[in-house]
Formats: sequence, structure tokens, C-alpha cells
Amino acid sequence: MVLGKVKSFTVSYDCLNDSNVPVFASGDSVSGRVIIEVTGEIRVKSLKIQAKGFAKVRWTESRNAGSNTAYTQNYTEEVEYLNHRDILIGHERDEDNSEEGLTTIHSGRHEYAFSLELPQTPLATSLEGKHGSVRYWVKAELHRPWFLPMKTKKEFTVFEHIDINTPLLLSPQAGTKDKTLCCWFCTSGPISLSAKIERKGYTPGESIQIFAEIENCSSRMVVPKAAIYQTQTFKAKGKLKEVKQLVANLRGESLSSGKTETWSGKMLKIPPVSPSILNCSIIRVEYSLMVYVDIPGAMNLSLNLPLIIGTIPLHPVGSRTSSVSSQCSMTMSWLGMTLPERPEAPPSYAEIMTEEQRRSLEVTSARDQLEGSLFAYIQEFRFQPPPLYSEVDPNPDQASRTEERRSDTCPSR
Repeated sequence: MVLGKVKSFTVSYDCLNDSNVPVFASGDSVSGRVIIEVTGEIRVKSLKIQAKGFAKVRWTESRNAGSNTAYTQNYTEEVEYLNHRDILIGHERDEDNSEEGLTTIHSGRHEYAFSLELPQTPLATSLEGKHGSVRYWVKAELHRPWFLPMKTKKEFTVFEHIDINTPLLLSPQAGTKDKTLCCWFCTSGPISLSAKIERKGYTPGESIQIFAEIENCSSRMVVPKAAIYQTQTFKAKGKLKEVKQLVANLRGESLSSGKTETWSGKMLKIPPVSPSILNCSIIRVEYSLMVYVDIPGAMNLSLNLPLIIGTIPLHPVGSRTSSVSSQCSMTMSWLGMTLPERPEAPPSYAEIMTEEQRRSLEVTSARDQLEGSLFAYIQEFRFQPPPLYSEVDPNPDQASRTEERRSDTCPSR
């Protein structure tokens, strides 16, 4: 008898959303099928699946140990969120190659269903960062006599939802600062900045209304600006590594000496970004709005207002729990559709997404209010290239700086 061949071996999920992207939250049931297509007849010892979820952090640093010696220090940390095993065909022990207890799979396409429950405890939202990641996947293994095991793996995305409709995230954020410039023995008037936003919590696609007043009593021309920053913090062996990324920014009008500018709800739109990650012990994703005054030849005068990027928008329509899963299915889908055995740098999206896949993931204009504020913008994010990163030392040396201030009031007041 001529043994058949395995033509294809894949994992498929039963998706819970309209975009056909596997997205789940803590406590959800993850179901799907292992699909085997064979030409001819094959004998199988077992078909196993393993679902796993990890947050992993890794980076290296070079150290000098003398004039001619150096070594590399590795920093790694790992947190397990999911580890589930199941046997779809056969039994647990399949080391021997005997013909006993084998299952015959005939020519054609065969599907084997699986199902598992995600833990009820909070899970970390899926993430691909520069020094770490949060990944979830299901791996299937097909064992046959006298053959090496066949393996296939497919990722799914997990969201830990953040509802911005809470008193903490609906509270206004505000601040005030001033700065007096000093050049040698001459001191100019102060530059003052006050800013306020309506709340702390937002979702992608929303615009932040910025209320600010900038008064320039110095002798220099200054420019008021605002920017949203994302900070990814990775922790391993007691050390921190931070990556700071500019998300969006805007520029006001230049202010000459004695002039004042007022922002009465200047809009800064939040692009498609991942939600904040606040409950993982080794990876955090945080956001802030920086309103600042760009001062030539001096340090900027800046205010940092913390932001939380959530998944459940303001005043959602209908059930939050059922509809949010469908509208959030895109937020973290910059992850590759199939995970490699070892972490790799993410490819450009033009390389991994076909034109047919792009068309199948287009957003229709008939989405309801709940999906409109997040769904459309997150779909757009699926095809953007990975952002540029800048390294930020979390523990910079604090050089002492002193500035002489005077209590003169601005002539324009």
C-alpha cells in the first residue's frame, strides 16, 4: 500500500466578529478547527493542540570590564497567561512506531474541532514592541509512525478592555507652568502656559479638545505646540527599558514678544494605536499629551497631561460586552497572521497582506456609532508600517539647573 501525503495542515478560528479576525477577551471561549487535507490514506498516532499566551521581554546591553575586555548582558523576563493542552486524535504517549492504536485518515479534507476557555483573570493585551511582546496562539502537532511530527501555529489577539466611561477617566486634566529666560546678566519677562483637556480617557479616532493660553513676555519668538506620545516600558531583572514614540502633533502660531495666544478647543486627532496596557508586570504601554512652548536656544516649557487609550468608547450604544468584541478586532492586528517559532522583526505590511485580504477587511460606512469611533481607524492601522522608535533612558542623570526669576508682570496684562 502506498502511503498518502499531507497536502495542507492549518489552524482556523471561529471568529466572533464581522471582520473575520480572531479577537478574544479574558473569560471568552476560543474555538476553532484543525484542518488536514490529505491525498491518499495516512495513519496517525495523535493530533494534539496546545494554546499558549506569554508576555516576554528581552534586550541586551554591552558592558566594559576593563581596557581590553567587554561582555554582553542579557535581560529577559517572561509571564505566562495561558497554557492549555488537548488531544483531538489518539493518546498522550506516542513515542513508539507500532501499528497499534493508529487512526486512519482517508483521502480528502478533514476538520477536527477544538475549544478552550481563556482565564477569567485579567490578561495582557496583545502587543508587538521593540524589546518585548504579548502573544497568544494555538499550535497543532500531527504525529505519524516513522515521520517527524508536523506542526502548525496560528495566533489570536487578546484584548483587555478599558471602559473610558468611568469617573476617573472622565475627569478633566489641567496644569499651569511658567518660565523666565536668563541670558548672562540680563533677564527677560516670563513665558506662561496653562492647558486643560476635558477628560483622561479616549479611544482611537477621537479628537482631543485642547484649551490653552500661552503668554510670551520674553524677548524671543516662541511657538506653542502639542503632541501625543506613547511610552512602552519593559522590565527585566530590576531594570527598565523605555521606548518613546510620537503619535500625533500640532503647531500653533508663532508668538512674538508681548503676545498671547488662546486655544479654545484646538483639535488633535488620535490615530489608530493600541490601547493602554496597565496590568502587565513586565510591559506597560502608556500615553500622554504634551502641551509645550518651543523656545529657540532654551529648554522648552512643557506640560504633560496623562492619557488612557481605551477600547470602549464614550456613551456606547447597546450592549458593551457583545459589540465591543466585534469593533475591537482590529486594534492589535499589526501582529502577523502566523507566529514564527522564534520572535522575528515584523515585516512590512505590504509584504504580508494581499490585495484580496485588503479588500476583505474594508470597513463599510454603515457601521453603528459604537464601531464608528474605533473600528474604522483601527482597520486603517492594520496596513501602516511599524513606527520609528527612539530610545529614552528611564534614569537620566539630573544635571542641576538654576534660573533666576523675577516677579515682573507682563506689559501686555
